[in-house]
Amino acid sequence: QVHLVESGGGLVQAGGSLRLSCAASGLSFGMYAMGWFRQAPGNEREFVAVINRNGGITYYADSVKGRFTISRDNAKNTVYLQMNNLKPEDTAIYYCAANTYSATRNAREYDYWGQGTQVTVSS
Repeated sequence: QVHLVESGGGLVQAGGSLRLSCAASGLSFGMYAMGWFRQAPGNEREFVAVINRNGGITYYADSVKGRFTISRDNAKNTVYLQMNNLKPEDTAIYYCAANTYSATRNAREYDYWGQGTQVTVSS
């Protein structure tokens, strides 16, 4: 059974930083592209960042480019999202997801999802 477990969320002031982690089990982690998505209250789930299988390709949403960095450690079956210079509009539940096909921004192409971790940025 596949499990994706996010951690590292919390409450932070604007301008602060957080590092999210997503630990994967039950799948061949190195065979999956990994993405981060977020959903704020009343909004649809939106793409944040994605990294391909070997970590050589990354894509970011324009709203986080230059502030967030996605990375992965295939030996630890873990993907990370380093979030710097956080803004109140970054407040959301953050989800990691696994996709066996490609480094895609399309949530519908992801096979597995975590339960999410709350990130709250105060002004």
